[in-house]
Amino acid sequence: MTIRLLLADDEHLIRTALAQLLDLEPDLTVVTQAASGDEAIAMALKHDVDVAVLDLQMPGPDGIAVAERLAGAGRSIPVVIVTSHGRPGHLKRALAAGVRGFLPKTTSARTLAEVVRKVHAGGRHVDPELAAEAIAAGDSPLTPREADVLELAVDGAPVDEIAERASLSPGTVRNYLSSAVTKLGAANRHDACAIARRMGWI
Repeated sequence: MTIRLLLADDEHLIRTALAQLLDLEPDLTVVTQAASGDEAIAMALKHDVDVAVLDLQMPGPDGIAVAERLAGAGRSIPVVIVTSHGRPGHLKRALAAGVRGFLPKTTSARTLAEVVRKVHAGGRHVDPELAAEAIAAGDSPLTPREADVLELAVDGAPVDEIAERASLSPGTVRNYLSSAVTKLGAANRHDACAIARRMGWI
């Protein structure tokens, strides 16, 4: 039995090299590739795919959002996320979205192939180091709205602009930012953004 794969990564060299390595496995074949989240969704809906191997960070929807959208579209394709940014918040978000495999990009092609087989058979696999880091980090102290506002503040946008983009009053935005700074033990909102991003909470 051949396991048909969707492979999505915006870095062309990495994607094509990985496709070649996976195609060397006698029971695996990459039937379609994508360079963005939107393209990954389109290819998954268009092709007969058994397992989707997705990069976490891609243009458009990230790998986890792709998994969520496929599930919402009624396509129960097992998803394996590979990432060079294995932060605790990302892993927890991935598991909540039903992702069945979560691996760093330092994983060997042989290990990835084994994980694909395991996931295809109904199992799960999370890299042990990433799992340990997620457990040690604990859950995000931010409310969803605080996280949203903090994410809008990452690029240094002024309060009025954040308020307009979030459909909130400037005073409410200041309150959310102040609360986030306090909860994260940050020096200011820029420091809070850096902490939350490092932990994968935004």
